[in-house]
Amino acid sequence: MAKLTKKQKEVQTKIDSTRTYSVAEASALIKEVSNVNFDPSVDLAVRLSVDPRKANQMVRGVVTLPHGTGKDVKVLALVTPDKEQEAKDAGADYVGLDEYLEKIKGGWTDVDVIITMPSVMGKLGPLGRVLGPRGLMPNPKTGTVTMDVAKAVSDVKAGKIDFRVDKTGIVHAGIGKASFDADKIAGNARELLTTLVKLKPQAAKGVYIKSIYMSSTMSPSVEIDTKRFTEQ
Repeated sequence: MAKLTKKQKEVQTKIDSTRTYSVAEASALIKEVSNVNFDPSVDLAVRLSVDPRKANQMVRGVVTLPHGTGKDVKVLALVTPDKEQEAKDAGADYVGLDEYLEKIKGGWTDVDVIITMPSVMGKLGPLGRVLGPRGLMPNPKTGTVTMDVAKAVSDVKAGKIDFRVDKTGIVHAGIGKASFDADKIAGNARELLTTLVKLKPQAAKGVYIKSIYMSSTMSPSVEIDTKRFTEQ
């Protein structure tokens, strides 16, 4: 087993693994234990008591983080010519249609979100094998297939993220950067958790949220008290 460095030992002394923390406490603590030489992302991992293999227990949704993600999200708008200027004015990084479909066929996926229109979805179907595994396939449920292209682009740029439970029953989501004020990290965390509670499937049995952990890139995680995650 690799020996812990002095910094790693110091970090471990700040986290009490025998207790759970409120969202506010965890948000402040995660800033303390983030000691890398770049601005790390802050993430939440929420374990749910659902079976994602069953359609009536799938948890998927979108949330607009009130303080943004801190990330420069690259948006591709696959739209018809009459919508191109609208997408550009809203801040899309790449705008077009056929030329980008060809690039994607060739393996290009250097974007974070793809927004398109209902009439274009037929052309995207054959690209499912490329886009699906990367989480880039537009979906009406996440607001990325819409006629209101400008709003969709603006929302994503402002901090709208989509999430879904993985095959192990865990939702992973980035909620900001360690450089954020602790109250902004906490605000984003509460917004995501509140949204997850609203999406509880009727078929879910027992305690819905089983555990919540907050961490930043290359830092140990902090366990959050599931009974009081909306505390101020």
